[in-house]
Amino acid sequence: MKLKDKVAIVTGGGSGIGRAISLELASRGADIVVADLNLEAAQAVAGEVSALGRRALAAKVDVTSSQQVKAMVGQTIKELGHIDILVNNAGWDKLEPFIQSIEETWDKVIALNLKAPIICARAVLDHMIEKKAGKIVSISSDAGKVGSSGEAVYSGCKAGVVGFSKTLAREMARYGINVNCVCPGPTDTPLLRTLMGTEETANKILQAMVKAVPFKRLAQPEDIAKAVAFLASDDSSYMTGQSLSVSGGLTMQ
Repeated sequence: MKLKDKVAIVTGGGSGIGRAISLELASRGADIVVADLNLEAAQAVAGEVSALGRRALAAKVDVTSSQQVKAMVGQTIKELGHIDILVNNAGWDKLEPFIQSIEETWDKVIALNLKAPIICARAVLDHMIEKKAGKIVSISSDAGKVGSSGEAVYSGCKAGVVGFSKTLAREMARYGINVNCVCPGPTDTPLLRTLMGTEETANKILQAMVKAVPFKRLAQPEDIAKAVAFLASDDSSYMTGQSLSVSGGLTMQ
């Protein structure tokens, strides 16, 4: 098992892509901290991790709060001994034309998609620097590379995550810490369907998305999780500052 006895924090780990990442890393031998604002969801995923024979910790945490994130990191070290991997997965969006959006929405999108990964990275870095090892994988988006209609602020945040990660990768390389991004294309998650409004509207949008993807299907959360697992493992030890697209060929760079 490539990640045997590693300890990974997965933010937003209680559902969708985060759940898939938690289970994929656990299947490869990692112990998992399922960090989520929804404690019941985090506990459910932690139970699934335990069923795979790995240690699991469910943590209720608002990743936009430095205080709560620091407390979660401290709890992880106390209960699981160390931190090897941070996966910045938590995020949120609201699909709408930019000129119809309001500042309250911008603040929430920026806090969850840009500020939170910065907060979480800072919270684990002292520990990783002391160990002279660590993997930080942030879920960005192909929207951050090419833009996405109805997601102006979200796209800006995801581009910011890539830029932040590249700079952090340069600064942390001397400590043996790898920092990379996974950039999903459209992924079939409950959140995606919720953002699209009515079921009829969602189906129309999803059909259009499928037509645009060369593989003629949306990504599944497990597709993203496998890419994260690669970047979290020693198989990617000579990769840092990279943004890996997982989009079925929708974007090719």
